Amino acid sequence: MTIRCTLGVDIGTSSSKGVLVDASGGIVAAATVAHDVQRPRSGWVEMDARIWWDEFVALSRELLESARAEGHEPDVVAVGVSGMGPCVVLADDEDEPVRPAILYGVDTRSGDQIARMTDELGVDEITRIGGSTLTSQAAGPKIAWVADEEPEAYARARRLFMPASWLARRLTGAYVLDHQSASQTSPLYDVEAAAWHDPWWQRFAPGIEAPALAWAGDVVGEVTDAAASVTGIPAGTPVIAGTIDAWTEAVSVGAHEPGDLMLMYGTTMFLIATSTETLRTPSMWTTVGAFPGTRNLAGGLATSGALTSWIKDLTGADYPVLLAEAEESGPGARGLVMLPYFAGERTPILDPDARGVMAGLTLEHTRGDLYRAALEATALGVRHNVETMRAAGADIRRIVAVGGGTQGSLWLQIVSDATGLAQEVPRTTIGASYGAAFLAASAVAAPGDAPRIADWNPVAVTVRPDPRLTPVYDELYDRYLRLYSSTKDVVHELAAAQRVREAEVVTA
Repeated sequence: MTIRCTLGVDIGTSSSKGVLVDASGGIVAAATVAHDVQRPRSGWVEMDARIWWDEFVALSRELLESARAEGHEPDVVAVGVSGMGPCVVLADDEDEPVRPAILYGVDTRSGDQIARMTDELGVDEITRIGGSTLTSQAAGPKIAWVADEEPEAYARARRLFMPASWLARRLTGAYVLDHQSASQTSPLYDVEAAAWHDPWWQRFAPGIEAPALAWAGDVVGEVTDAAASVTGIPAGTPVIAGTIDAWTEAVSVGAHEPGDLMLMYGTTMFLIATSTETLRTPSMWTTVGAFPGTRNLAGGLATSGALTSWIKDLTGADYPVLLAEAEESGPGARGLVMLPYFAGERTPILDPDARGVMAGLTLEHTRGDLYRAALEATALGVRHNVETMRAAGADIRRIVAVGGGTQGSLWLQIVSDATGLAQEVPRTTIGASYGAAFLAASAVAAPGDAPRIADWNPVAVTVRPDPRLTPVYDELYDRYLRLYSSTKDVVHELAAAQRVREAEVVTA
């Protein structure tokens, strides 16, 4: 039986995911390919961009074969792409990467470039044009880092890609970047004009062709004969521009309207508040939205799932055991408080030299207590971001949770209890690949016949905070904030010592 569907693929930090989705939003087939990032030095997080296309090809073939194995003949009417970001992939005139991709805010190598560009341009002018102060999340300083530190590689660079645009290029031949991703190449993009800021592009990305700009759901081309031969997707199939995974995740759960906050539970934690006005605050990221006329205030924790995975690997226990033991531990983890800054921290402290801290340990504490403290640490980090957003003027009226961490009830409940906020959890939380498929379906729909995400993916569960625990988490949050300020100086010294030791190892 022939079934009309769209194909969505997302390139994530720890895996790539793909889905085939039918016209009503039902998942026909799903597939995942795991991969690892490289951390060649402290603060560096990289990946070979060529893997992304290889994984797209593998996923598309697996999805089509899986559908056929179930008796369906997929009629793929459009392709959606998505990926982690903002990443920096510089490629030569043959579209070969000149070096590994530099990942988003978890890669903190560009501190010197951030300082220099801030000094040259001024904070006020940077925020006026680009919306945000320069941080490790900004792609512009990472381009400058390649020019400064690897001039031979930079001399060969001709184009700038991110994961979604990398896939769109290989599928269609189009050289394009969506506006949302472009707005995170600060300071090279003007958020009010929704256009490249040419004077700063020429100054900080000389020799690199600025990609054409499109909105996330715009069709940017069709699958070429060459791409069709390796992917199995018919030539001529429309392909959208796509965007960064967190924004595509927001689309997948309908959390992209003014007043919405999307909370993504993944390897890292990401938050996106949507409005119609440009909100600026030094400790968050101001961007344009996935759709024309919207603006976002965004933030992110550098670790969440990465932290729970670290504890799992360290203890040798599986997740169901750890979750059961964490639930038994109870609110407050029997007197522990953790700072989750194991990979530095993004918002709102913007401190790449922050490190993880565990306070209150005794010989009586168990691995369940440690795991509970880690879950609570990420929840308190979410609260810190939400309170910072609201202080900047964000009108947060609705919170929607998405991502792999929503599969278990304990983590969701802890976040609601710690923040005092209810969270809506939709029926499908597969994430950005599903959102990419929805954008693709919307792009090729007949006028007046566009799908509604509320129909595709209705709310399944609402997690509400337990008011009896408000005093417990208010006290814990106060300790959380004071622990960072009290340990910051020592932790920064330790981070510096780690870099020295690492440099000695590399030299040896």
